[in-house]
Amino acid sequence: MNHRLYDLIFATPEKGSDPRQLKISDRLIAMINMLPKNREAPFPSSHRHFARYFGMQRAKVAAKLKNERINKITFHTLRHWKATMEYAKTKDILHVMKMLGHRNIQNTLLYTQLISFESDEFHSATAATVQDAQKLVEAGFEYVCDFNDTKLFRKRK
Repeated sequence: MNHRLYDLIFATPEKGSDPRQLKISDRLIAMINMLPKNREAPFPSSHRHFARYFGMQRAKVAAKLKNERINKITFHTLRHWKATMEYAKTKDILHVMKMLGHRNIQNTLLYTQLISFESDEFHSATAATVQDAQKLVEAGFEYVCDFNDTKLFRKRK
């Protein structure tokens, strides 16, 4: 693996954080390897140029959608969003801490918005036999209780 590709996979730690290993697909590695090899960096534009381009594109989208709040989105906003979504998906704050490269859980808690995305509405189902209950569990239903020799199950909508 060439040094530049290695730099893309292993993020350099900043502010005393832990290094992160980012998993990328074989397809992405193949695409990166197809980039011109006669340049110092795979993407020659400077960070400042990229930030300006991102700002211009963000302004176009905000104007098209008539939503000025889009202009407030930054890369850091996206980092907070990813941390929050990862926590909502896994319910594992230590996983998110490792993903972000934090050494202190307090930093991770600043990034993750500990909010509930779950609805209070459920689908309900009943099972009279073990086979019926097994099918419901396999379909994502959770057992609630027994009522009149029938098992009650629910699944969030």
